[in-house]
Amino acid sequence: MKKLTVSLITVLSIIMSAHAQTTSVKWRAQINRKDGRNIIFNIDELRIGKKMSWVIRNADERLTINDFKETKDSLIVALPFFAAELYLKKSSTGFTGQWKKAGSKGDIYTPIEITKGAQRYSLPITKNVSNLSGRWRAIFTNAEGKSSDAIAEFKQVGSKLTGSILTTTGDYRFLEGQANGNSLVMSTFDGTHAFYFSAKISSDGTLKDGIFASGASSIEAWIAKRDASVELDESDVLMRVKEPIQKLNFKFPDLNGNPVSIEDERFKGKVVIIQIMGSWCPNCMDETAFLSKYYQEHKKSGIEVIGLAYEYSTDFEKAKNNLMRFKTRFNVEYPMLITGVTSSDPLRTEKTLPQMTPIKAFPSMIIIGKDGLVKKTHAGYSGPATGIHHEKFKREFDELIMELLK
Repeated sequence: MKKLTVSLITVLSIIMSAHAQTTSVKWRAQINRKDGRNIIFNIDELRIGKKMSWVIRNADERLTINDFKETKDSLIVALPFFAAELYLKKSSTGFTGQWKKAGSKGDIYTPIEITKGAQRYSLPITKNVSNLSGRWRAIFTNAEGKSSDAIAEFKQVGSKLTGSILTTTGDYRFLEGQANGNSLVMSTFDGTHAFYFSAKISSDGTLKDGIFASGASSIEAWIAKRDASVELDESDVLMRVKEPIQKLNFKFPDLNGNPVSIEDERFKGKVVIIQIMGSWCPNCMDETAFLSKYYQEHKKSGIEVIGLAYEYSTDFEKAKNNLMRFKTRFNVEYPMLITGVTSSDPLRTEKTLPQMTPIKAFPSMIIIGKDGLVKKTHAGYSGPATGIHHEKFKREFDELIMELLK
């Protein structure tokens, strides 16, 4: 009788679960900048009974959120990376509130509103639709008038435009938007970084009057023209070892507070990849995903990886909490060390890696051979949003590691 009762309860539980109310909503989120260059992204919401999840959509990227604190009239959303949150009040049309993100000088709050809708941007429909698919040579100019080179990789289907923009220190990840008539607009949001790009499509096919808006107030100008062969010169942002025969020498605590040194026995006679990173860095997220998988697949071959973290705060517990999100999300098995030096410290290199020239890009990579000497450095990271650039990096990285393992 007891077994029958348990079975009946199990059956009833399955039936009740199967009949739990399931609802889905498509949201259009808009970060409201004072200059009106609002940054838009999309959210898919799924509710099964009382359980809710959100998925932030940027082109092919999907960022899942399951951490919510919900009351009758408010919703707090803990974003999956970067110690960022949404503080929302429910309204008749959806939500209004603030996007909070950590900054090097403290937390930053920016207004956000979320309403029902699947569309990202809506440009006026015209008969003249230029196809922007392909590679573009781009030049960005900041508020101080300093210019820098970049590469834009676009894919256009109908009026839908996706792609990414690469710089010498990384890329702007998964961009999505629209191109129509003589205009384009694209955006992305990953929790701590919100980017907006717009430009005019001139009669000669070039892109002009471009605006790059980042976060709450940052803004740059940009232009671009088609160039299938353009490449970036990364020599100015590369770290270099000051003396070729000089070995690195550092010791920092891991996430459990245990000291780890490059001179520890586990690293001797191995090919060691030093990852210069921070939990605030979006390209570091893509690089961590790659390195974590690569390490799991090749650690028995004689490679090791060490992450050196430069955070916004020197507080160990704050840094640990933020880095644990990376460790959990990407199942990181290699040690991630907390340097205790901030990413904005002008002496960050001297305090942590005095054998190297200054760190100019996050992420950066230092590759050490079996003899303990630096063999190669790399600046930035071309993530999966960059397509062929990402594939090229992976191929060349693997070829180098395999050669060093010989």
